[in-house]
Amino acid sequence: MTRNVEYTVFQGRAGDHNDLAMPGAAAIGEELYRRTGISPTVIGRPQPALNIGWRQELDAALPALKDIKSRFDEVFAGGAASVAATSRCAVSLATLPAVARHHPSVCIVWFDAHGDLNPPAASITGYLGGLALAGPLGLWDSGLGAGLSLGQVVLVGQRDLDPYELDLIKQHSIPHMKQGPDLATKLKAAIAGRPVYVHLDCDVLEPGIVPTDYKNEGGLSLEDLCACCEVIAEHDFVGIEIAEFQVSWAVDSPPVSPKALLDALEPVLKTASL
Repeated sequence: MTRNVEYTVFQGRAGDHNDLAMPGAAAIGEELYRRTGISPTVIGRPQPALNIGWRQELDAALPALKDIKSRFDEVFAGGAASVAATSRCAVSLATLPAVARHHPSVCIVWFDAHGDLNPPAASITGYLGGLALAGPLGLWDSGLGAGLSLGQVVLVGQRDLDPYELDLIKQHSIPHMKQGPDLATKLKAAIAGRPVYVHLDCDVLEPGIVPTDYKNEGGLSLEDLCACCEVIAEHDFVGIEIAEFQVSWAVDSPPVSPKALLDALEPVLKTASL
């Protein structure tokens, strides 16, 4: 099944450690415009990173997060697929409840070096992004809603998981697949024919491919990502959110183009735009 597509760029706060992801999301939006001729809808406005505890970060981010949740509700209510550049993973606290509301049978394919499955009480770091998937799963109350079950989640590329997350994955038999020659085949089996919504944290990739906040060895290549996207494109594609692409390798460094990243995502981007 194919749908019309709506493009969104998030520019608000979302627990940022630094000021590189908001312009990173804007750069993705510019590249999407170059490819499609469609100007993305921009939600929020850039503000300096706070880099403080999750509670204060959430309070500061809530106005913009509520706005992007409303944007997603409008997109899905109109029957469109969503392609969004969401700066940080914490934006999923707002986007995924909207996905769940409009697509209750959806499979969430979560590409990330981390699980982001911790509720606040289990968090080791106190980082808002580490709570990003746990909120929509109802493991804690973010104030932005929930609606997903653990049986709807497929984890891809995680290699830095906390004890609580490992126990959760084992207890609920959550599919969890790492880089390897049969990755795409395993992913297809785990999706099991369901509609698919993709969360892409760019740190799922091997460090050095694109600029990200976190760097964990043993990640996916762009070829791995593209092979997974080819599998996903065979399904009813609900949308994708692209998070954690930083505009440069360091503050005041030259900008890095997201072109190679979007080339790897082309199978699903093409499906969305048909």
